[in-house]
Amino acid sequence: MKVLFLGSSQFSAVVLKKMLDEGVNVVGVITQPDRPCGRGHKLTPNNAKVLAMANDIPCYCYDRMRNHQEEIENIDYDVSVVASFGQILPQWFLDYKLCINVHPSLLPKYRGASPIQNAILNGDEKTGVTIMKVAMEVDSGDIILQREFVLNGEYYLELENKLAFIGGGMVKEVLDSIENGTVTFTPQAHDKAVHVQKFVKEDGLLNFNQNAKSLECRVRALSETIGCYFIIGGDALKVVKAKAIDEAGQIGVVSSNKKRFIIGCNGGSLEIEMCKAPSGKTIRGQDYLNGHNEILGEKVN
Repeated sequence: MKVLFLGSSQFSAVVLKKMLDEGVNVVGVITQPDRPCGRGHKLTPNNAKVLAMANDIPCYCYDRMRNHQEEIENIDYDVSVVASFGQILPQWFLDYKLCINVHPSLLPKYRGASPIQNAILNGDEKTGVTIMKVAMEVDSGDIILQREFVLNGEYYLELENKLAFIGGGMVKEVLDSIENGTVTFTPQAHDKAVHVQKFVKEDGLLNFNQNAKSLECRVRALSETIGCYFIIGGDALKVVKAKAIDEAGQIGVVSSNKKRFIIGCNGGSLEIEMCKAPSGKTIRGQDYLNGHNEILGEKVN
Protein backbone atom coordinates (compact mmCIF):
# COMPACT_ATOMS: atom_id res chain seq x y z
CA MET A 1 0.00 0.00 0.00
CA LYS A 2 1.43 3.36 -1.06
CA VAL A 3 1.22 6.08 1.59
CA LEU A 4 1.40 9.86 1.26
CA PHE A 5 2.53 11.36 4.60
CA LEU A 6 1.68 14.88 5.80
CA GLY A 7 3.59 16.32 8.75
CA SER A 8 5.76 19.24 9.82
CA SER A 9 6.96 18.77 13.41
CA GLN A 10 9.10 16.65 15.71
CA PHE A 11 5.98 14.63 16.54
CA SER A 12 5.55 14.04 12.80
CA ALA A 13 9.16 12.97 12.42
CA VAL A 14 8.87 10.34 15.17
CA VAL A 15 5.64 8.99 13.66
CA LEU A 16 7.25 8.84 10.21
CA LYS A 17 10.40 7.15 11.53
CA LYS A 18 8.34 4.43 13.24
CA MET A 19 6.26 3.93 10.09
CA LEU A 20 9.42 3.47 8.03
CA ASP A 21 10.85 1.07 10.62
CA GLU A 22 7.61 -0.92 10.36
CA GLY A 23 8.07 -1.23 6.60
CA VAL A 24 5.33 1.20 5.53
CA ASN A 25 5.79 2.23 1.88
CA VAL A 26 5.88 6.03 2.10
CA VAL A 27 5.97 7.38 -1.46
CA GLY A 28 5.93 11.08 -0.63
CA VAL A 29 5.90 13.63 2.18
CA ILE A 30 3.96 16.89 2.11
CA THR A 31 5.27 19.38 4.64
CA GLN A 32 5.50 23.07 5.44
CA PRO A 33 8.10 25.22 3.64
CA ASP A 34 11.45 25.86 5.32
CA ARG A 35 11.26 28.54 8.01
CA PRO A 36 13.81 31.10 9.28
CA CYS A 37 15.60 29.74 12.34
CA GLY A 38 18.29 30.86 14.78
CA ARG A 39 20.10 34.15 15.09
CA GLY A 40 20.92 34.29 11.40
CA HIS A 41 17.31 33.55 10.41
CA LYS A 42 18.59 30.91 8.00
CA LEU A 43 15.88 28.97 6.17
CA THR A 44 15.76 25.58 7.89
CA PRO A 45 13.75 22.43 7.05
CA ASN A 46 11.59 20.87 9.74
CA ASN A 47 12.45 17.48 11.25
CA ALA A 48 9.93 15.57 9.15
CA LYS A 49 11.44 16.92 5.94
CA VAL A 50 14.99 16.17 7.12
CA LEU A 51 14.01 12.55 7.81
CA ALA A 52 12.25 12.19 4.47
CA MET A 53 15.24 13.55 2.58
CA ALA A 54 17.58 11.21 4.48
CA ASN A 55 15.46 8.31 3.27
CA ASP A 56 15.23 9.58 -0.33
CA ILE A 57 11.48 10.16 -0.07
CA PRO A 58 10.15 12.90 -2.39
CA CYS A 59 9.15 16.05 -0.46
CA TYR A 60 6.51 18.58 -1.44
CA CYS A 61 6.63 21.87 0.48
CA TYR A 62 3.29 23.65 0.27
CA ASP A 63 2.27 26.77 2.16
CA ARG A 64 -1.34 26.25 1.09
CA MET A 65 -2.42 22.78 -0.05
CA ARG A 66 -5.53 24.15 -1.68
CA ASN A 67 -3.32 25.76 -4.34
CA HIS A 68 -1.72 22.48 -5.42
CA GLN A 69 -4.60 20.14 -6.24
CA GLU A 70 -3.34 19.03 -9.66
CA GLU A 71 0.18 18.32 -8.37
CA ILE A 72 -1.11 16.27 -5.44
CA GLU A 73 -3.52 14.26 -7.56
CA ASN A 74 -0.58 13.34 -9.80
CA ILE A 75 1.15 11.61 -6.86
CA ASP A 76 0.62 7.85 -7.04
CA TYR A 77 -0.65 6.88 -3.57
CA ASP A 78 -3.45 4.85 -1.98
CA VAL A 79 -4.02 6.51 1.41
CA SER A 80 -2.70 9.62 3.19
CA VAL A 81 -1.54 9.75 6.82
CA VAL A 82 -1.52 13.07 8.68
CA ALA A 83 0.43 13.77 11.88
CA SER A 84 0.79 17.34 13.19
CA PHE A 85 0.80 18.89 9.72
CA GLY A 86 -0.20 22.43 10.69
CA GLN A 87 -2.68 23.18 7.90
CA ILE A 88 -6.42 22.73 7.45
CA LEU A 89 -6.88 20.16 4.70
CA PRO A 90 -9.16 21.18 1.81
CA GLN A 91 -12.39 19.24 1.25
CA TRP A 92 -11.30 18.07 -2.22
CA PHE A 93 -8.30 16.31 -0.62
CA LEU A 94 -10.48 14.51 1.93
CA ASP A 95 -12.90 13.44 -0.84
CA TYR A 96 -10.13 12.28 -3.17
CA LYS A 97 -8.74 9.34 -1.18
CA LEU A 98 -8.92 8.04 2.38
CA CYS A 99 -7.07 10.31 4.79
CA ILE A 100 -6.27 9.21 8.36
CA ASN A 101 -4.81 11.19 11.25
CA VAL A 102 -2.54 10.33 14.19
CA HIS A 103 -3.89 12.30 17.17
CA PRO A 104 -2.21 12.18 20.61
CA SER A 105 -5.24 11.88 22.87
CA LEU A 106 -8.19 9.61 23.53
CA LEU A 107 -10.77 11.39 21.39
CA PRO A 108 -13.22 13.01 21.84
CA LYS A 109 -10.90 14.25 24.64
CA TYR A 110 -8.91 16.42 23.70
CA ARG A 111 -9.69 18.01 20.32
CA GLY A 112 -7.55 20.90 19.16
CA ALA A 113 -4.05 22.32 19.36
CA SER A 114 -2.70 21.14 22.73
CA PRO A 115 -3.91 17.63 23.65
CA ILE A 116 -0.65 16.40 25.19
CA GLN A 117 -0.12 19.51 27.32
CA ASN A 118 -3.71 19.44 28.59
CA ALA A 119 -3.50 15.79 29.61
CA ILE A 120 -0.48 16.67 31.80
CA LEU A 121 -1.85 20.00 32.99
CA ASN A 122 -5.12 18.47 34.13
CA GLY A 123 -3.38 15.69 36.04
CA ASP A 124 -4.94 12.93 33.93
CA GLU A 125 -3.93 9.41 34.91
CA LYS A 126 -4.00 8.24 31.32
CA THR A 127 -3.92 9.57 27.79
CA GLY A 128 -3.31 7.80 24.50
CA VAL A 129 -3.36 7.90 20.72
CA THR A 130 -6.29 7.86 18.31
CA ILE A 131 -6.14 6.99 14.62
CA MET A 132 -9.17 8.52 12.94
CA LYS A 133 -10.57 9.32 9.55
CA VAL A 134 -10.04 13.02 8.89
CA ALA A 135 -13.15 15.20 8.69
CA MET A 136 -13.48 18.94 8.04
CA GLU A 137 -14.37 19.77 11.66
CA VAL A 138 -11.19 19.61 13.72
CA ASP A 139 -10.50 16.16 15.22
CA SER A 140 -14.12 15.07 14.76
CA GLY A 141 -13.67 12.15 12.37
CA ASP A 142 -14.62 8.51 12.92
CA ILE A 143 -12.30 6.54 15.19
CA ILE A 144 -10.42 3.62 13.64
CA LEU A 145 -8.10 2.60 16.48
CA GLN A 146 -7.28 3.82 19.98
CA ARG A 147 -4.56 2.88 22.45
CA GLU A 148 -4.24 4.02 26.07
CA PHE A 149 -1.04 5.18 27.76
CA VAL A 150 -0.66 5.52 31.54
CA LEU A 151 1.16 8.70 32.56
CA ASN A 152 4.12 8.40 34.90
CA GLY A 153 5.38 11.92 35.60
CA GLU A 154 6.48 12.68 32.03
CA TYR A 155 7.26 16.21 30.89
CA TYR A 156 5.71 17.38 27.62
CA LEU A 157 8.54 16.54 25.20
CA GLU A 158 9.07 13.07 26.64
CA LEU A 159 5.36 12.29 26.45
CA GLU A 160 5.12 13.71 22.93
CA ASN A 161 7.91 11.37 21.82
CA LYS A 162 6.34 8.31 23.48
CA LEU A 163 2.90 8.96 21.96
CA ALA A 164 4.36 9.60 18.50
CA PHE A 165 6.24 6.29 18.66
CA ILE A 166 3.05 4.46 19.66
CA GLY A 167 1.10 6.26 16.92
CA GLY A 168 3.58 5.28 14.21
CA GLY A 169 3.14 1.62 15.12
CA MET A 170 -0.63 1.98 15.15
CA VAL A 171 -0.56 3.38 11.60
CA LYS A 172 0.91 0.09 10.38
CA GLU A 173 -1.91 -1.83 12.09
CA VAL A 174 -4.54 0.41 10.51
CA LEU A 175 -3.00 0.18 7.02
CA ASP A 176 -2.98 -3.62 7.31
CA SER A 177 -6.67 -3.59 8.29
CA ILE A 178 -7.48 -1.33 5.33
CA GLU A 179 -5.61 -3.64 2.99
CA ASN A 180 -7.30 -6.82 4.22
CA GLY A 181 -10.76 -5.25 4.42
CA THR A 182 -11.26 -5.47 8.21
CA VAL A 183 -11.04 -1.76 9.01
CA THR A 184 -13.94 -0.28 11.02
CA PHE A 185 -15.02 3.35 11.53
CA THR A 186 -16.74 4.32 14.80
CA PRO A 187 -18.37 7.77 15.11
CA GLN A 188 -17.21 9.87 18.05
CA ALA A 189 -19.49 10.86 20.91
CA HIS A 190 -19.55 14.52 19.86
CA ASP A 191 -21.48 15.59 22.97
CA LYS A 192 -18.47 14.53 25.06
CA ALA A 193 -15.92 16.51 23.05
CA VAL A 194 -13.39 18.58 24.99
CA HIS A 195 -11.83 21.37 22.91
CA VAL A 196 -8.40 22.81 23.75
CA GLN A 197 -6.51 25.81 22.40
CA LYS A 198 -2.88 26.90 22.12
CA PHE A 199 -1.24 28.22 25.25
CA VAL A 200 0.17 31.74 25.52
CA LYS A 201 3.03 33.12 27.63
CA GLU A 202 0.69 34.27 30.41
CA ASP A 203 -0.43 30.66 30.97
CA GLY A 204 3.06 29.91 32.24
CA LEU A 205 2.77 32.22 35.29
CA LEU A 206 2.72 30.09 38.45
CA ASN A 207 0.00 30.97 40.96
CA PHE A 208 0.99 29.69 44.40
CA ASN A 209 -2.59 29.97 45.63
CA GLN A 210 -3.03 26.67 43.79
CA ASN A 211 -1.99 23.37 45.31
CA ALA A 212 1.51 21.99 44.77
CA LYS A 213 0.46 19.10 42.54
CA SER A 214 -1.37 21.43 40.14
CA LEU A 215 1.73 23.61 39.87
CA GLU A 216 3.97 20.61 39.24
CA CYS A 217 1.61 19.56 36.43
CA ARG A 218 1.76 23.06 34.94
CA VAL A 219 5.56 22.97 34.91
CA ARG A 220 5.62 19.51 33.32
CA ALA A 221 3.11 20.62 30.68
CA LEU A 222 4.42 24.07 29.75
CA SER A 223 8.03 24.65 30.86
CA GLU A 224 9.53 23.20 27.68
CA THR A 225 7.38 25.24 25.29
CA ILE A 226 6.00 28.62 26.40
CA GLY A 227 7.93 28.47 29.71
CA CYS A 228 6.84 28.66 33.36
CA TYR A 229 7.86 31.50 35.66
CA PHE A 230 7.16 33.60 38.73
CA ILE A 231 8.17 37.15 39.68
CA ILE A 232 10.45 37.85 42.63
CA GLY A 233 12.34 41.03 43.37
CA GLY A 234 11.08 42.48 40.10
CA ASP A 235 12.68 39.71 38.03
CA ALA A 236 11.03 36.82 36.22
CA LEU A 237 12.57 33.52 37.27
CA LYS A 238 11.86 30.68 34.84
CA VAL A 239 11.10 27.27 36.31
CA VAL A 240 12.50 24.41 34.26
CA LYS A 241 11.79 21.47 36.60
CA ALA A 242 9.77 21.30 39.81
CA LYS A 243 8.04 18.77 42.03
CA ALA A 244 5.26 18.86 44.59
CA ILE A 245 6.23 18.02 48.18
CA ASP A 246 4.07 17.52 51.28
CA GLU A 247 5.94 20.07 53.38
CA ALA A 248 3.73 22.92 54.57
CA GLY A 249 4.78 26.53 54.01
CA GLN A 250 3.45 30.05 53.76
CA ILE A 251 1.70 30.59 50.45
CA GLY A 252 4.10 32.09 47.91
CA VAL A 253 6.98 32.49 50.39
CA VAL A 254 10.49 31.22 49.60
CA SER A 255 12.06 28.92 52.17
CA SER A 256 14.91 26.44 52.36
CA ASN A 257 15.02 22.94 53.79
CA LYS A 258 18.31 21.07 53.49
CA LYS A 259 19.31 23.77 50.99
CA ARG A 260 16.38 22.97 48.71
CA PHE A 261 14.57 25.86 46.95
CA ILE A 262 11.00 25.63 48.26
CA ILE A 263 7.94 27.86 47.81
CA GLY A 264 4.79 27.37 49.87
CA CYS A 265 1.48 26.68 48.11
CA ASN A 266 -2.16 26.40 49.04
CA GLY A 267 -1.62 22.76 49.95
CA GLY A 268 1.97 21.53 50.22
CA SER A 269 4.98 23.23 48.67
CA LEU A 270 6.72 23.32 45.31
CA GLU A 271 10.40 22.45 45.16
CA ILE A 272 12.21 24.30 42.35
CA GLU A 273 14.61 21.65 41.03
CA MET A 274 15.93 23.51 37.96
CA CYS A 275 15.49 27.15 37.04
CA LYS A 276 16.74 29.67 34.53
CA ALA A 277 18.12 32.89 35.95
CA PRO A 278 17.59 36.27 34.24
CA SER A 279 21.12 35.78 32.83
CA GLY A 280 19.75 32.86 30.82
CA LYS A 281 21.77 30.08 32.44
CA THR A 282 19.88 26.96 33.60
CA ILE A 283 21.02 25.85 37.07
CA ARG A 284 19.84 23.72 39.98
CA GLY A 285 17.33 25.43 42.21
CA GLN A 286 19.49 25.00 45.30
CA ASP A 287 22.46 26.59 43.49
CA TYR A 288 20.33 29.59 42.56
CA LEU A 289 19.19 29.92 46.16
CA ASN A 290 22.78 29.69 47.43
CA GLY A 291 23.66 32.71 45.28
CA HIS A 292 20.52 34.66 46.16
CA ASN A 293 20.01 34.23 49.90
CA GLU A 294 18.27 37.61 49.95
CA ILE A 295 15.09 36.01 48.54
CA LEU A 296 14.65 33.72 51.59
CA GLY A 297 11.43 34.74 53.29
CA GLU A 298 10.38 36.86 50.33
CA LYS A 299 6.99 36.45 48.69
CA VAL A 300 6.75 35.81 44.97
CA ASN A 301 4.24 37.48 42.64
